[in-house]
Amino acid sequence: MSSIPQTISSPKDDFPIKVILVEDEDFVVVNFLKKFGQKLHIKVLNNADECLEFVKNTYPPDAIIIARNLGGLKFLETIRKDNWTKSLPVVLTSDHVTPGLIKEVIEKKGDDIYPKDFSNGDLVTRLEYFIKRRHYVASQQTKSNILEVKIPFWKRFIDVASTGFALLLLSPLLIVISILIKLDSKGPIVYKSKRVGAGYKIFEIYKFRTMRTDADQLIKNMESLNMYTKGATEKKKDGLCDECAIIGACQQKLYLDGEETCEKIYLNKKKEKVAFMKFQNDPRITKLGRFLRNSSIDELPQLFNIFLGDMSLIGNRPLPLYEAEKLTTDDYIERFAGPGGLTGLWQVTKRGKGKKDMTEQERIELDIEYARNFSFKYDLKIFFMTFPALLQSENV
Repeated sequence: MSSIPQTISSPKDDFPIKVILVEDEDFVVVNFLKKFGQKLHIKVLNNADECLEFVKNTYPPDAIIIARNLGGLKFLETIRKDNWTKSLPVVLTSDHVTPGLIKEVIEKKGDDIYPKDFSNGDLVTRLEYFIKRRHYVASQQTKSNILEVKIPFWKRFIDVASTGFALLLLSPLLIVISILIKLDSKGPIVYKSKRVGAGYKIFEIYKFRTMRTDADQLIKNMESLNMYTKGATEKKKDGLCDECAIIGACQQKLYLDGEETCEKIYLNKKKEKVAFMKFQNDPRITKLGRFLRNSSIDELPQLFNIFLGDMSLIGNRPLPLYEAEKLTTDDYIERFAGPGGLTGLWQVTKRGKGKKDMTEQERIELDIEYARNFSFKYDLKIFFMTFPALLQSENV
């Protein structure tokens, strides 16, 4: 469909290509899993709304493949309006691919269109190109938008003095918390995550670990306990259905979410599934971790980040890499012109004014406002607004 050149070079991605397939016809899903299951990491969803919710709340995939008859064109329009997803590759599928449909997909900024049986074209090669294009565009924008952010002496002096004193004062507490984390569950004491701060500087942010190291496996094991399923799905030995168990090997292999499964088991689970699995008390969080989060004590190791100069006490919250790479355009680059911080304007605005919902656009605008206007007086105002804001029940 597209006339975009296929020759952009980039380092080979060692990770499997992650795609979301939005399709509600079982035979189409099964055929897709058989054809691409070993080459792609596939997540199957049944409708466009479910996909939008999934993308909103999780790490974005490398591409989305959605059926035209499930509102693919409308989904395309919606996802292109959101800054966080406007560059996300979207491929449409249709029973019949016509010149008119191709033209419409191009106009709505779709990346490609395939017949539902994928009888034409090389999907995997096309997806590899999307990844190369994304890395190329992000790297070029970042290079052209590098900012030289200078932290004023007064701000750096306050950061070093305040965090140095706080670390000395809190050192007994930090030692006790570290010991309790070790006694509470296996794993490292401190959780490290790469973040992007002022001037696109990448650093590792520190937090006390609040989750179990086997969180993913724990959720999988609890799937059968979901009280909202129509009936308990019997756990099959070695992932085999009754028929294949007699033979001792699966005769209908599918590869879904990076794991091998049986076609019969997959279809049975899909029929029984009625809703997302949701836990009132997240099993990934340790008993101690829940207390650390509710009291914000898990954030204390970030005092080391401030003392070392990675971030400041007051400023724009450093972003995860996947969010930062979407904010390299001229409209949003200013939010990185201000210091990164432990607390900032948007946090106290949401908590302090009781705002339950804040759009990404509103948050970015507040970040830009702080970057343009930060001063000793402004920082002091935000600092004193932080304490009453922490008493709000809303977790942000």
